[in-house]
Amino acid sequence: MEKRFPLPPFTKESALQKVQAAEDAWNTRNPEKVSLAYTVNTEWRNRSEFINGREEVRRFLERKWQKELDYKLKKELWAFTDNRIAVRFEYEWHDASGQWYRSYGNENWEFDDNGYMEKRYASINDVAINEEDRKFK
Repeated sequence: MEKRFPLPPFTKESALQKVQAAEDAWNTRNPEKVSLAYTVNTEWRNRSEFINGREEVRRFLERKWQKELDYKLKKELWAFTDNRIAVRFEYEWHDASGQWYRSYGNENWEFDDNGYMEKRYASINDVAINEEDRKFK
């Protein structure tokens, strides 16, 4: 199997690189590209939804970015150890009616030896904002 660098065990530098790579990938809003960072049998909890496998991830991301328009994400490394990374994040998006939101959350990630994410557990809250209050333009 191809390796997805950086690999665990993580150092502060390699954990920061992994977080930046995830932020960059998600900001493409390309479900196929993003899904390739996860193991074939990846396990997710995203809000109250449970997702299993790379194909379900791809379909989930397609639905997500059809709803969350003009999505822009920022991630911050919170903690790391061995093959795990915790991040905090916020992102902004608007719905089809033009209402803007800022979504806040935390994620816990676990990686396999080849650098693919095996587990992703995300807790997320949405706050309606005015367009002029956006931080990420």
